[in-house]
Parts: sequence; C-alpha cells; structure tokens
Amino acid sequence: MKIVCYKDNILKALNSVVKGVASKTTMPILEGILIQTNDNEIKLTTYDLEIGIEYVMECEVKEQGSTVVNAIMFNEIMRKLPDTEIHISLNENNFLEIECEGSLYKLATMNPEEFPELPKIEIENSIELEQNILKTMIRKTIFAVSSEENRQIFTGCLFEVENNKLNVVAVDGFRLALRNVYLQNKVNDFKAVIPGRTLNEINKILLESFDTIKIGIAKNQALFEMEKCKIVTRTLDGEFLNYKSVIPTNWETRIKVNKNNLQNCFERISLISSSSIEKEKKYPVKVSIDIGKVTISCTNQTGDAKEEIYVSTEGKNLEVGFNPKYFLDSLKVIEDEEVFVEFGTSISPCLVKSVENNDYVYMILPIRLKE
Repeated sequence: MKIVCYKDNILKALNSVVKGVASKTTMPILEGILIQTNDNEIKLTTYDLEIGIEYVMECEVKEQGSTVVNAIMFNEIMRKLPDTEIHISLNENNFLEIECEGSLYKLATMNPEEFPELPKIEIENSIELEQNILKTMIRKTIFAVSSEENRQIFTGCLFEVENNKLNVVAVDGFRLALRNVYLQNKVNDFKAVIPGRTLNEINKILLESFDTIKIGIAKNQALFEMEKCKIVTRTLDGEFLNYKSVIPTNWETRIKVNKNNLQNCFERISLISSSSIEKEKKYPVKVSIDIGKVTISCTNQTGDAKEEIYVSTEGKNLEVGFNPKYFLDSLKVIEDEEVFVEFGTSISPCLVKSVENNDYVYMILPIRLKE
C-alpha cells in the first residue's frame, strides 16, 4: 500500500472516524483504524461493535493495499505534522511509514483480515433531511437522555415518524425533551431508539449545511449516510415511554416570558443552589407566580437569593419547586424570544413551549417544597 494525501483532507476523515474507536476493550484490533485503498480513494473504518464509521476520501493511490493501525497514535501524528503533502506506505516488515518533509514515523500494524466487518443492514424504512436540521434536533434533545444503564431504553432518543413528521424524544425520569419537523417527502410511519452516545458522535460529524443525510432503520440497526461518511449503530431494544400520555394537555397557570430574562434569573439563582447540587431535592429553587410577576428564590446553608421578573400571567397563583439545572438545560437550547411556561399544580409537570409554533415541548417535573 502506498498513498499520497494532504494533511487537511486526512484530518477531516480522521476527525470523523476516531469517534468509532473502542476506548475500553480487550481486543486491540478495535483500537485501530482499518485503511483500505480502492482505485483513487481510501476508506477509513472504525468499529467498536456498537458504532461503526466509514469515511471515503480521494487521494493519490500509488499502490493498492490495506492495513490496521492504532487510531490514537495515527491521529496524533497526523495532527502534529506540517500542513503539506503526506506520504503513507506499508513496508516489507508490515510497518506503516509516514513521511512528511523531514519527518519519518514507522508504526506497527495489525492484520486487516481480523478487523470485524460492519453489519450489513437491510433497510426497512428511511428518511432524508438536511444535516443542519438533524444537528439542531439532536442538540436540542440529547441533554435529556438518561445516563442510568439500568433503564437502557432511556439512554437513547426515540426517532418516531408519524404522519410525515419526525419526532425526536428524550426522557430521563425527571424531564422530557421533544422536537419535531415535517418531512418533505412522503414516508412510512416507524419508530426506533438510537443510543445517545451514537447521536453525540453523529452530531460532531454533521455539518451546519443544507447537505442531506439519509437515516435508514432496520430490525435492530440504524444507518446514517452522508456523502463521504457512513455510520452504523445498533438500536436499543425495549418499550419507550408513551410520551404523549404523560405530556399535560391542560394548564391551570401560564406565563408568557422573555426567554433570556428567565434564563438569566435561573443562572444567577444557580450560583446559590449549585453549592448544594447533590442535595437538590432538599434545596430546590422556588418559583412563585403572582399576577404579572414571577419570583424565583433559593435558600440553603450558603445563603439566599431572590429574583423577580415581570411577566404576562394567566390563571391561578402558584408556588412550585424545581431543580434549576433542568430548567436551564431547556432554556439554553431555545432560540425563541418569548416562551410559554405552563403549570398544573405544585406537584404536576411543567411545560416550556413556543409562543409562535408547536415544534418543541420541554417537560420538567417539580420538586416538592418543604412546608
């Protein structure tokens, strides 16, 4: 194998595929990148048996071949080489030689035939959408994915297509995030739960562009395809929460508030509440709603704080407690100038919704206030 490429091009490819390298494994081959030539292209592949990533890039191929090299070492050397032409070849002793100006590195390699094949997926349903749309939908829901492995189904996001609308839903037992978008082409209804870890890695690869990405769903696998990059992942088994049944349809108290003003208040109050973050159920932030006004306060051993903002209010006066982090996580990803915040009782879920349209809902469970 003998190839010539430019640093910028191979770094772009490496930045995508290293996200599929196994970090904790007893199989050294999974810590490697499979490099394969094909005419005037090379294909880089990583696979940790859960996520597999392929990236195809054009380069000058002087001699065909394939090999596996340690991903971290290879990536770090490439990053630190000069911004110019790089010569990569496999010598007679199966060492990968990397030459660039006055630099020469020789890396041990592994047998490419031992590298596991990515699953072959027989796609049952698929959708296409712009990369920037998917990137936004992931960013605005992924924070609500559960980290508890004993409830594995909630460690992923539900991708549900219903009536030509894609709903992406995350839930962790304390909050729920829902974003949706109408699809341009007619597609079948389907649902699948994609692991949160996979979505985090995909989000780093996605571009803020109108280029499309195709999402294909099979029985227990999903495929994300872009122009040069392909990501394969397993889907999560189990029954996801029937989220429509838990989102309240009625409210008893509603405020319309400037999103930035509310976010700033919660951020300042969090300076006091965060000092007892591990005791957040014991020391919640109290939200008091009166006619035309919301008071947000917190008292603990560190001190106390109170913020007042003037808002448009409807319905009953109310006092309710919250973990401020859950409110902040939702507010930080909202771009609207104003939002509705809808409340039931002091122990029922609260909703944060758009004033203008209905493309998102954030649901936050309250914390019971001490008398």
